[in-house]
Amino acid sequence: MTVDAHEPRDTGDAAPAPPRLSERLGDVREPAVPRHPEVSTWRAAARDDLEAIVELTRACDRVDHPSWFTPRDEIEEVFDASWIDPAWDTLLGFDGDGRLVAIGGIIVHPSRDVHAHVYLTGRVHPEVRGRGLGREVLRWEEERALQALAELDLAVPAAVFAYAEEGDVALQHLAERRGFAPERWFTTMVRDLAVEIPTVEASGDAVICAYEPALKEATRVARNDAFRDHWGSLETPPERWDHFAEGPFLRPDLSRVATEGDRVVALALGSVNEEDWAAQGYTSVYIDLIGVTRDRRGRRLAPAVITALLQAARDAGLDKAVLDVDTESPTGANSLYGALGFAPTERVVALVRRY
Repeated sequence: MTVDAHEPRDTGDAAPAPPRLSERLGDVREPAVPRHPEVSTWRAAARDDLEAIVELTRACDRVDHPSWFTPRDEIEEVFDASWIDPAWDTLLGFDGDGRLVAIGGIIVHPSRDVHAHVYLTGRVHPEVRGRGLGREVLRWEEERALQALAELDLAVPAAVFAYAEEGDVALQHLAERRGFAPERWFTTMVRDLAVEIPTVEASGDAVICAYEPALKEATRVARNDAFRDHWGSLETPPERWDHFAEGPFLRPDLSRVATEGDRVVALALGSVNEEDWAAQGYTSVYIDLIGVTRDRRGRRLAPAVITALLQAARDAGLDKAVLDVDTESPTGANSLYGALGFAPTERVVALVRRY
């Protein structure tokens, strides 16, 4: 889901490196295990806990954002990604009956040469919310995030991110009381594929075609260039790109790229998670990524790849297309999507604490 003054700009002037994180953070204590009457056991997650984690995540999804579910593959990534250590980066809370009721977690972004970003991923079962458990989980997550940043000890700007649904006022207040500030809003937008879809021709030498695995690396390079000046975005390294490009949801037959020879200059990549359809009440494609390399902006390549994807999804018999957009995108993406027939629905706020 993700340029302001905190993000790098290609100005040609090298800013002086900040002090190393260990100097900025000072003494960082070991995260204290939460204490709460609803939880009798706290421990790190193991792969054998996957089913319980999925069950708790589903229960939270039904309340927090009932129109979509967190993919199982994304949950399982915690145990597969080299940049996540479950023994240190996760914490599970079980009640007296052995039921999982809380999850604490952090993810340190694998790209750390320009910025160091940590994301908080905790969840509390809806049945035990409002009793202070979320406050304890958030405290542990922040303490673990600071510990992880101190261990990196890099001389780069650092930030910790928490994301909250617009209606989750409790989480927003908890984060703000811990020094997080709302920096950005992301809006979900939906487009009915039964409504006429315009055809936008690619300009110049660009050719629109379906994405295929042979274009994986060229598309990753294009994605990184396109998002280099977007708020909160860091470079996607090969391993993380493989998790996405080779995962079970990406649909190459629906996805579209614009190429110039061997180079990808624009992309609109879509995925399909049929598990969401029953909750949505319609079939859909989710557009994960839309981007144009910075030297090819202003040539109508974004609407060209988007409309090509929409036409492919319509021809495949899908009802709607869904995407998320930064409401302050430097490329004016939200205005573009509105002009292409997308309408806003839900919103998520990014709460950030910078170091």
